[in-house]
Amino acid sequence: MSTLSIATAKEVFDLLRDDLAAIEQEFTRQSASNVDVITDIAQYLMSGGGKRIRPLLLLLSAKALGCDNHSRIRLGAVVEMLHTATLVHDDIIDEAELRRGRPSSNTTWGNAKCVLAGDWLYMQAFSNALEERNFRVLDLLISLTQQMVEGELLQMQKLGHLINEEEYFDLIYRKTACLFSVSMQLGAAIAPPQSFANPAEIDSQLGEYGRNLGLAFQIVDDVLDLTAAEGILGKPVASDLREGKATLAIIHALERGTGADREAIRTVLAQRSFTTVSHSQILEILERHGSIAYAMDTACAYAEAARLSIADLPHSDAKRALLWVPGFVTSRDR
Repeated sequence: MSTLSIATAKEVFDLLRDDLAAIEQEFTRQSASNVDVITDIAQYLMSGGGKRIRPLLLLLSAKALGCDNHSRIRLGAVVEMLHTATLVHDDIIDEAELRRGRPSSNTTWGNAKCVLAGDWLYMQAFSNALEERNFRVLDLLISLTQQMVEGELLQMQKLGHLINEEEYFDLIYRKTACLFSVSMQLGAAIAPPQSFANPAEIDSQLGEYGRNLGLAFQIVDDVLDLTAAEGILGKPVASDLREGKATLAIIHALERGTGADREAIRTVLAQRSFTTVSHSQILEILERHGSIAYAMDTACAYAEAARLSIADLPHSDAKRALLWVPGFVTSRDR
């Protein structure tokens, strides 16, 4: 890895504070509709907090390549709007009742209104992205949307069934890491051409950083779903298992467990409840086989791969911040 020092959280916040505030304002402007319920749902979701990690990545990518025009603000709001739209649809599909410790939007407004509001947010995001008059931006966003929809459909097909690690990583790339990767690539798409000698190589390096970081992010999310307290997580624990989703620690335990261990896990996935087998029993199986540690070690390996993928970027405050993000992703508790 580069000998360049890793930024602190305060340095990253100081570097991006004004831009992130501008993105919040841009999101508010972009999500205003003549139909009040759309605006209400968008603002409700935006006010629920969130890490804003996707626009943060776009900002850092753009800054690392010398882009300081309004495009970074507009597209930062676009990627957060796309992410928000996916949250609306995910909560409907998963029949979620909570999101970040508050009632989910579908619980408040109902499925019919929320699915249409999610569709509107998607189209509004593309409408605003079109203002860039940049085919590369549209190409990235169209491919992203296709990957995310395919990922959701593939996951629905596999609910309640056992999957292997290859299938798991394909799913989390489509559902999560692809948006991280595209957020980084969008920064390159709007950067001045003279800021890098080999555009294809820079695009590849930034995309690889986003992919590795996104994989690490989702693996940690899946571990927290199994282990975090509900009050910290902001939603019921072990939601994935209740929905029939086999995540990395579960797959690891299935491959190494006894016949009784495998049967217990299969029972929970099939029943989509802890009626027969308790959550604590599942945790004991995971701990006994080192499955939680295995998943976290894998997340940390992807986080380090993200750092290594940008080793050739010119030294800058933005690069120091990009070196900080993987540690934040793997050490968070929610």
